[in-house]
Amino acid sequence: MNIENHTPDNLFAPIGPYSHFSKAGNFIQISGTPGVDPNTGEMAGSDAYSQAKQILLNFQTMLDSIGLDLHHILHIHVFLKNVDDFTEMNRAYSELFRKHLPARTVICVADLPKKGALMTMNATAVEPS
Repeated sequence: MNIENHTPDNLFAPIGPYSHFSKAGNFIQISGTPGVDPNTGEMAGSDAYSQAKQILLNFQTMLDSIGLDLHHILHIHVFLKNVDDFTEMNRAYSELFRKHLPARTVICVADLPKKGALMTMNATAVEPS
């Protein structure tokens, strides 16, 4: 099986030696993504709502680069530093996922590698056959 690794030019550079997403057959695995604004290279905000919304917009940019969109996402893992951010993360999430509600897992973690990140998310998407 051919595996393609992608890092779109219109996003921030990954903070480590990895691609933004990999595609194998019809499956797309999106790497852990912080809420970095691609225009500034900085966190989209210091609050959970801004960061969650930016993460999902970054997912959209990644999927858009291969002709897909958020409706192709099967599952999202959310890694929160503080469970108190759950409500604001959900607020941003529900703005971008209205009818299509992919499976989701939320995990609280002690810390994240990107300074200022309140959360990170990764996702699995599927390209239609």
